[in-house]
Amino acid sequence: MKLLVVIVNYRVTQLAIDCLHSVAKEINSVPGIHVAICENGSGDGSAGLLQRTIQDNGWSSWCTLKALDVNLGFTGGNNAVLRPALESADKPQYFLLLNSDTIVRPNAFKALIDFMDKNPQVGIAGSRLEDPDGTPQRSAFRFQSPLGELEGSLKIGPVSRLLDRWIVAPPVVDCAFETDWVAGASMIIRRETMEATGLLDEGFFTYFDDIDYCFNARKQGWPTWYVPASRVVHLVGQSTGVNSKPKRLPPYLLEARRRHFLKNYGAFYAAMVDICRIAGLSLWRLRVILTGKEDTTPPWHLSDSIRHSVFFKGFKVIDVKNPALTS
Repeated sequence: MKLLVVIVNYRVTQLAIDCLHSVAKEINSVPGIHVAICENGSGDGSAGLLQRTIQDNGWSSWCTLKALDVNLGFTGGNNAVLRPALESADKPQYFLLLNSDTIVRPNAFKALIDFMDKNPQVGIAGSRLEDPDGTPQRSAFRFQSPLGELEGSLKIGPVSRLLDRWIVAPPVVDCAFETDWVAGASMIIRRETMEATGLLDEGFFTYFDDIDYCFNARKQGWPTWYVPASRVVHLVGQSTGVNSKPKRLPPYLLEARRRHFLKNYGAFYAAMVDICRIAGLSLWRLRVILTGKEDTTPPWHLSDSIRHSVFFKGFKVIDVKNPALTS
């Protein structure tokens, strides 16, 4: 097997089917592509609908379905497919994590495969994500830092220019380049990289797993690259309910954020990151009050950031609670 494409569906079944239709057009672009879709415990008949769609369209030769009883999040859903694939006799050369809320553009798979084949030292590569009209989304990032959190929270032009080298999401460019991490909506991983780094950390449930994976792959000597020749439409946040319209952030996102910093950087760094984020959000809130400027941050963002900081939740690395198991 050359490439195993893993798609996790949770209550966005029509989007997942649309994604499969776009994938079907690319199956012959590279020999040896297989697609595995994980129905992640939606509990709404999605597994039956997906299986019928696969059979009715004649996709059974290259697409298989794995149905879970409980939503295990992005990490657990992907690992349910990745784990047996890594243990199989026919281990894929590459794994591609593909969101269910994506549409694959022509030659998106081939561009990633060609890049990885030509650059054997690269462990992970990400596609250029874009809106349906072709507008690029920022999908190649720097690792978060205290100053980066301050800049992202404060959002004041002179401060952003001063802290330019720490901006987490730099402007989009059209050439391939090495980056700290790429969005997990379309992320290819070399088999040797996954064998060295391991599976996705299920302690994150959903969110920050892509950052964590790229961070730990780099520690194993496997860098991450951004490959804009591979283009994928990303219908932002449809699979999680978090999109471009300001909406209160789910607790598991903020819990995953704290886990990432404590796990990978330690207590002092996590505290500094929280201080800078809270300070930036506080100054932004003050600016909104004094100037009447539109508040574009999610509702309750400041209070939720304080509530889920290390100062209120502690400095112990803990797993993010799975809401499907705790509700």
